[in-house]
Amino acid sequence: LALKRMSVRKDYRGLGIATALGRTALAFARQRGCRAVVLNTLMLQHEARALYERLGFRRHRLYVLPTAYGRLANCTITTYRYDLSGAP
Repeated sequence: LALKRMSVRKDYRGLGIATALGRTALAFARQRGCRAVVLNTLMLQHEARALYERLGFRRHRLYVLPTAYGRLANCTITTYRYDLSGAP
């Protein structure tokens, strides 16, 4: 399962909503027999990266955005993966 976008309005951040959404996405994938959940995030999204790591996602791959701007600005993308195989 690829998690494409997850966002919480700034007024509601810090209330555990993103954690609940992330756990719900993992449960959804698990119930449907997915082997893993993957997502991409920018290097600048420190709070998002910390959330994914708290949820148990592991850094899978780093790469520079494959555009002229990405190379010029060294815009690094982190791919995260949460393996569901063997998970309860």
